[in-house]
Amino acid sequence: MDSNQNIIGLTGVTKSYQVAEGTFQALKEVSLQISRGQFVAITGKSGSGKSTLLNVITGIDKPTQGEVLMNGVRVDKLSESELARWRGKNVGVVFQFFQLLPTLTILENVMLPMDFCNTYAKAERKQRALALLEKVNIAEQADKFPSALSGGQQQRAAIARALANDPSILVADEPTGNLDTQNALAIMQLFTDLSKQGKTVVVVTHEKEFSALFERTIHITDGVVKEEVTVQA
Repeated sequence: MDSNQNIIGLTGVTKSYQVAEGTFQALKEVSLQISRGQFVAITGKSGSGKSTLLNVITGIDKPTQGEVLMNGVRVDKLSESELARWRGKNVGVVFQFFQLLPTLTILENVMLPMDFCNTYAKAERKQRALALLEKVNIAEQADKFPSALSGGQQQRAAIARALANDPSILVADEPTGNLDTQNALAIMQLFTDLSKQGKTVVVVTHEKEFSALFERTIHITDGVVKEEVTVQA
């Protein structure tokens, strides 16, 4: 793999936590590279380290040891304030439980990251948010509150919000875990389309029925990357 094409690089990453029994290693000497524009699944049993790996990639967790290089930036060396600014502009995060703010409309939820990072002129933000809601096919829900939307619609809104600052990397932690099969497939297809448009998309999932959609699958067991399956296009 051409290193110039790598947007995500982990080298010797270990993440340890102190628990009642002593030291628990959630990740053990993980080294991997992800190419620009790849659609990647991270799979493994509950407790295997999937979410910790995702949190290290996004900078939510710092490794106990090792290096995390994201789009040329050593994120493990950034301060909390630097990390917040970097993440806001470079990484879009989609959660299993949507995490839309209930007191804001869908449109306001999508505008929020732009307000936080000041990435677009104030006059442009509403139009950009509407365009993103159009992209995920829920523009007609813009003025509603999250509670008025179905689970599938809320997840589409969460994806639009994750795209607000045009990040190069999109990560999702079990994004279809609370959706029915039809909505889950539609969300995964949306991620596929975003990858084809140049976004690097990394999804933690346990749902094997979507495996054919991914270009590459990274399987993790007890904090160790055990196998990688790459689907040739």
